[in-house]
Amino acid sequence: MKKILSMVLAAALLLCLLAGCGGAPQSSSPAAPADSQPAQGADSQDAADEPAAAASIKVAALSSAYETAYPGMWQEVCDAFTAETGIEVELICDQNLEDVIGPSMQGGDYPDVIHLATGREKKLTEQFIKDRNIADITDVLSMTVPGESVKVSDKIIGGFTDTTVTNPYGDGKTYLAPMFYSPCGLFYNAGLFAEKEWEVPATWDEMWELGDKAQAEGIYLFTYPTTGYFDAFFWALMYSVGGPDFYNKALSFEEGIWDTPEAQECFDIVAKLASYTNPVTPAQANDQDFTQNQQLVLDNKALFMPNGTWIVGEMGDAPRADGFEWGMTALPAAKAGGSGASYCWLEQAWIPAQAPHMDAAKQFVAFLYSDKACAIFAKGGAVQPVPGLTDNLDGDNKMFYSIYDNGADAAMGSFATYEAVPGLGSEREIFFDPVNGLVNGSVTEEQWIEGIKTASDQIRANLVE
Repeated sequence: MKKILSMVLAAALLLCLLAGCGGAPQSSSPAAPADSQPAQGADSQDAADEPAAAASIKVAALSSAYETAYPGMWQEVCDAFTAETGIEVELICDQNLEDVIGPSMQGGDYPDVIHLATGREKKLTEQFIKDRNIADITDVLSMTVPGESVKVSDKIIGGFTDTTVTNPYGDGKTYLAPMFYSPCGLFYNAGLFAEKEWEVPATWDEMWELGDKAQAEGIYLFTYPTTGYFDAFFWALMYSVGGPDFYNKALSFEEGIWDTPEAQECFDIVAKLASYTNPVTPAQANDQDFTQNQQLVLDNKALFMPNGTWIVGEMGDAPRADGFEWGMTALPAAKAGGSGASYCWLEQAWIPAQAPHMDAAKQFVAFLYSDKACAIFAKGGAVQPVPGLTDNLDGDNKMFYSIYDNGADAAMGSFATYEAVPGLGSEREIFFDPVNGLVNGSVTEEQWIEGIKTASDQIRANLVE
């Protein structure tokens, strides 16, 4: 009996000790968010491990001109997210982000969130889209912004989650979150125009007239940083020439679209513009020397260049002609009385399908639309499609973002997604790199068009359904 009593007392003592442990202070490590749930089918051990796994996420973000304008911008956003949710963030921020995260991802080490737009030369984001390796984030739109009482969908301007950029598969789902947007157009020295009493062309006929006038004074009409900048230019051109119907058909590589009068007009405009381009442009149109082409506008050696609002920060310390003042205009209208167009460049944030902490990653994406995050991004000149943000802009940015208020049509979206075709170059190589040849005379307009038609036939047969 004594032995049994001793066992009972020992068991009671053990229960008391366990109860005491339950009330002890918790580890200082941040806990997982309350709504973080284990994946369906996970066993009890997985559920126990999930809070620790979600206590830290890895975010990879491109260090662009915005980060240059406000160093530490992304780190400050990550710190604000940690302060709000308790989830630590390991940040990777680099201007050559593909080179930094690419090798580790090949080894199976994926960031939880990536901020890297489509349209870059190395096409990492496009590759993830083609391989269907990007997570569906449609549910993020119905999440409440961390620290606020509104849903993410209420913080995004209508239309920005209904583009081919954010919904690349046409299945009604959102895979890429719309981030910084920038009206793209033709940038110029407004001070020079005021000095010469020149009017900014409203049509392409007026553009050619100005080109002849400027040429007489030793100034070329046009330059471009790299051929990669012709994506936004060409898309806006297609929209202004043919309207939304032609534009959408062209982006979908519809059969026969490049044989239409609208397409031919676009090709003719680019070919003629090549003849008005500063001849040094192609030699400098690469990722190392592109700022030298941008400098041509600051030095009054070219009137216009296609670019985005980040150009101000990117060339902030560059020398410039006396009286230089930034100006920006939409692409001219195809004919008198028509509307010009400005492509709305849209950067994206996305979650790899293999992200190890999916729930916490989605919380981070939701936080990107918080008032706190928006205010931090704005310090670097980065504007998100959030209602009311442009009301607080001033200086050059106020002028840039008012382009749509001044009658320009906004073109959004990009070429439809297609499976990789062996031996076929990138969209930039097919559509835009030949512009260098148009300028230096090594490629004819007919050769350029034929290359586009041939490639489009192959692409059409490999479109992602």
